[in-house]
Amino acid sequence: MTIEQDNSTAIITQEKTSLSEFSKKFSVLHERFKEGNVILQLNDAHSDSMDVLVSLSKTHRELNHSFVVVSAQLNQDDFEEDFTVVPTLQEAHDYIEMEQMERDLGI
Repeated sequence: MTIEQDNSTAIITQEKTSLSEFSKKFSVLHERFKEGNVILQLNDAHSDSMDVLVSLSKTHRELNHSFVVVSAQLNQDDFEEDFTVVPTLQEAHDYIEMEQMERDLGI
């Protein structure tokens, strides 16, 4: 797992760990990122093993911050509307920027 900070956004990348191990580690570290936006880059993801991350996303969004998953293997249609999956890092940044504008406008 690598962690980069880009302004108010943490970019956390799954490296050589399994998705379940990555999810467990991120669950422990999530408290550290609750004051900003989060982008998770997943290299090995399956929609049937995302329960922990879906739950953390909901918690994070309740704090009024963005939570975006980047994965070429996942499809947004496999998840509820409030769990965001995009195929590229650039799209994740764009999505966060759009959500920030909506929050600023009170939408």
